[in-house]
Amino acid sequence: MSLTAILTAAVLVASGATAAPAAVAATDREVQFGSDGVTAYGTLHVPAHRAGARVPAALLIPGSGPTDRDGNEPPTVAPATLKLLAGALDRDGVATLRFDKYGTGRTGLGGIDPATLDLATFTRQATAAFTTLQAQPEVRAHDVSIVGHSEGGLQAMLVARQVRVASLVLLAPQDLRLLDLLKMQLDAQVTAPDQAALARVITDFRAGRPLDYTGMSTQLTTFLQQAIFSPGNVKFVRSDDAVYPPSVARPGTRVLLTCGTSDTQVPCRTTPPLAVALRTLPRPLPVDHFQHAPGTPVNDQVLAPSVVTALRTFLEHR
Repeated sequence: MSLTAILTAAVLVASGATAAPAAVAATDREVQFGSDGVTAYGTLHVPAHRAGARVPAALLIPGSGPTDRDGNEPPTVAPATLKLLAGALDRDGVATLRFDKYGTGRTGLGGIDPATLDLATFTRQATAAFTTLQAQPEVRAHDVSIVGHSEGGLQAMLVARQVRVASLVLLAPQDLRLLDLLKMQLDAQVTAPDQAALARVITDFRAGRPLDYTGMSTQLTTFLQQAIFSPGNVKFVRSDDAVYPPSVARPGTRVLLTCGTSDTQVPCRTTPPLAVALRTLPRPLPVDHFQHAPGTPVNDQVLAPSVVTALRTFLEHR
């Protein structure tokens, strides 16, 4: 070895120069947290990172109905929307927590009577998930965002009233009162007599009167009685319908608000009042409600490229 090489090596040792920190591979692990006396379960995904480093994170909140941590409603609806979002965020170095809300997956009902569930119960659960994510050793506690899809977008805004979030990503969020949104969706599928009868039933429900299904088709009556106004759903429906989403929006937080130009469940035409309340501009994307490119089968597990690009662009300016 030359004298120059020996001296260089000596300087490196003396200066304490070391190799770059070891990389930690990406990993998933099961986490659990409590709310209202029930243990909820979820998947924490941590992207590859330097040993000892902390990374930004995002809580993923699912949409309405029995939607599990991956964004599926087994056994028939399985687009894996939240699982795919976790994968997209991984590529930007963001850790994620997605969880089984009450009535789904490993969490189940945990002994809760479904008739007692209301919107606030789910908000408390999501808030507990947020604080659990903040406490993970790999996470920068001050840099935790929320990504909400559909009804999960409304929940994201409600949780953001309880905790300090770094930013909000609202993907096709619920932006109308629940029964107004339901009526808009059903009016596009039923006859004029059914539309009139539906308007009357909603008015009666909101006034606390007995529901009169006179003049309504058997098919629509059965759907409403079993899926919307059943005894096990009434408390939740009443509590959700009482909330006008723009009224709970808090301007000031960085927000990405999207709508899908092919979304028939939460169409872009309903978004402006929420955008005004958030003091932001909505970002229309060429997607359906499940964040697919138009024409994609429901159970194809692939995010539209426009969604991935919108997330990346938003995160780059974090």
